[in-house]
Amino acid sequence: MKTIQLLKTAGSIACVAFALNATAQTTTAAPSSSSETIGEHVDDGTITTKAKADLLAAKNVKSTHIHVKTRQGVVWLTGSVPSADDKSAAEEVVKDVKGVSSVKNHLKVAAE
Repeated sequence: MKTIQLLKTAGSIACVAFALNATAQTTTAAPSSSSETIGEHVDDGTITTKAKADLLAAKNVKSTHIHVKTRQGVVWLTGSVPSADDKSAAEEVVKDVKGVSSVKNHLKVAAE
């Protein structure tokens, strides 16, 4: 069980590093807000990747069936979780991700 958690964490870190590197190399669009600098801008792909990584790393969320999509800083959570506690914990984890303006939690509670 510890091996699975270790692999999840390592995979999450690799995903975030890849996304941040790819975004740094390919993003040419100006930030959406005039008060935001290019260095402060967080794009939707980066938010999605970070949210997925944080969900995988969260000990209080069973996240294997959670799907994450982001558009203009709004994150949609879809899929299923085993309890209402997992549903609310997933939303809290995603709210803490830099660049998230709001979370649309459409997770369904379904016992595994």
